[in-house]
Amino acid sequence: MTAPSLDGRRFRDVSEEPNGHVGAGTVFEYHQDGNFVWARYTGGDIKLGFLVGTRHANSMDFRYSHVTVNGETASGRCTSAINELPDGRLECHETWKWESRPGVP
Repeated sequence: MTAPSLDGRRFRDVSEEPNGHVGAGTVFEYHQDGNFVWARYTGGDIKLGFLVGTRHANSMDFRYSHVTVNGETASGRCTSAINELPDGRLECHETWKWESRPGVP
């Protein structure tokens, strides 16, 4: 079964990666049109970020790019599994990799 649309949904990170910039203070605002997905994210160490990609059933594949509050730019790619919780909320389990700098979480 396909999870509900991501359009208009807001997500926060629930765990912080030691090699990442995104944390609990970062909010992602998602949009979806068919299998096309995109989001704007900001907060915590992120001044402004965007992601764009595709969704197929309960998975997403996207690229992200952002600027930190210290002026550092970064980009990478991510795959995400979308799960619907019993209360209707959605959670995404992500596997991401930097393309702009060394290191993988």
